[in-house]
Amino acid sequence: MAHKVGIIGGDGIGPEVIAEGLKVIAAAGVALDTVDYDLGGARYLKDGVVLTDDILDEWRNLDALYLGAVGTPEVPPGVIERGLLLKMRFDLDLYINRRPFVFAGDEQRDAHEFIVIRENTEGTYAGEGGFLRKNTPAEVATQGSVNTRLGVERCIRYAFELAQSRPRKHLTMVHKTNVLTFSGDLWERTFNEVAADFSDVETAYNHVDAACIYFVQDPGRYDVIVTDNLFGDILTDLGGAVSGGIGFASSANLNPHGVSMFEPVHGSAPDIAGQNLANPTAAVLSGAMMLDHLGETDAGDRIRAACADTDSLVGSTTEVGDMLVERVANG
Repeated sequence: MAHKVGIIGGDGIGPEVIAEGLKVIAAAGVALDTVDYDLGGARYLKDGVVLTDDILDEWRNLDALYLGAVGTPEVPPGVIERGLLLKMRFDLDLYINRRPFVFAGDEQRDAHEFIVIRENTEGTYAGEGGFLRKNTPAEVATQGSVNTRLGVERCIRYAFELAQSRPRKHLTMVHKTNVLTFSGDLWERTFNEVAADFSDVETAYNHVDAACIYFVQDPGRYDVIVTDNLFGDILTDLGGAVSGGIGFASSANLNPHGVSMFEPVHGSAPDIAGQNLANPTAAVLSGAMMLDHLGETDAGDRIRAACADTDSLVGSTTEVGDMLVERVANG
C-alpha cells in the first residue's frame, strides 16, 4: 500500500524543492498517497490561517509530513515560526530533531559523517517568559529555558540507542554546564544515569563554544551528538555551513511512536523563488530520511548514494532533480 504523506510546499522555494524530492522518491519506486496542505506565510497573508487544530487532527492519521519551507518577509517574525513550526513540534510531540552531516575529505581530513540529535520541544523554545513595563525605559524581558526530566531523558536515550547501533558507538553531550548550572546539571545527571544502560557506548562532553570550534577544525571527533534545543539549533546550522552548505542540509523532526515531519533547513529564500535556482538536494535527502522512517530503507540508501557526489550536483533546480532521478533509476 502507498504511504499516506502530507505535503506542505510552503513559501518561496519550498514548493520547487519538494516537487523535485517527490520526483526522486517516485524514481526510487516508492508509492506515496499525498495530501497537499496550503500553509505558510502566503496562506497567512491571504486569510489569517497559520495551523488549525482540525489540520493537526488530520496529520495524526498520516504516515509522515514532508515540508519545503515556510516564511515570507511580509509576515512579522515569530508568527509562522511559532504558530506553525513550533506548534507542529509541540502538538505532535516531535521531540527528536535529527540532522546528519557529511564532511568531504581534503588534504587535512578524511571524509567523515556524524549525526546531531537535538531536543526539539523544550528549552528556550517552550515559550516561558514575558515582559514587564513593556515599551517603557524600564522595560524587562525574560525568556526561560524549560527542561524536564522526561523530555531530557527520552532525547538522551534515543541518542544512546542511535550511537549503539553505529560502528563507532560514541556519543558526545554538548551543553554549557559551567554557566547554566540548573538546566546543565539536569542534562549532565540524566546523561550519566542513562549511560549506565549502555556500557558499550563511549561518551564525551563538550561545552557548546568548544563544539563550535571542533565542528570547524576537527569534526572527525564526533559520531553522535546530543544537545538541547537552542544549542542544537545553532550547531546544526554551523554543521550545514561547514559540510557543503545549507543546500545539502536535511533534517527529521521525529516522534518515534507517531507521525513525523521531514524538511530541508535552508528556509524559503524568497530572493530566488520562482527562478529555478534553488538546490533541491537537501529536500531530496530529507525525503530519503522520510523513507527510512516509513521502512523503505533500501530506497533511502539509493537516494543518499545518488546525492553523495555533491560537487557534480550543479544546475537548475529541475536539472539537479533530473540528474538524481537518473542516478536513482539506473543505480
